[in-house]
Amino acid sequence: MKEVPLPEECLLEELRNQEVGVWEALVQGDKEADAKALAEGFLGVYPDGFAAKEDHVRQLEEGPTIASYEFSNCRILPLNKEHAVFAYRADFVRTNCADPEAMYVSSIWRRSAAGWINIFSQDTPALD
Repeated sequence: MKEVPLPEECLLEELRNQEVGVWEALVQGDKEADAKALAEGFLGVYPDGFAAKEDHVRQLEEGPTIASYEFSNCRILPLNKEHAVFAYRADFVRTNCADPEAMYVSSIWRRSAAGWINIFSQDTPALD
């Protein structure tokens, strides 16, 4: 008998897939896909400061920014029926630097009739 996933497991997988879409846009240098994933009022909080949707998309003007990435320790925190936090560790390599980096990322996603959209993201450098 096949095990039916719990609703939180389904939500975790849905939002993981959405987050992968953002990272794949960075790998492909796909400004359109990046812009589509982010809400108009998107706010990013990063080690170098705040970023709006336009800032996030603008980083792709010269092409891909990420060479490779991997997620681990994925977690979900449902906030209400339309919002959830997807948090995880991202280990990645930028296209302009061979040194691996790691961040703990928390993204808030909002569900609408059109699907999920990212409204907030915060990256915290991993110290380990």
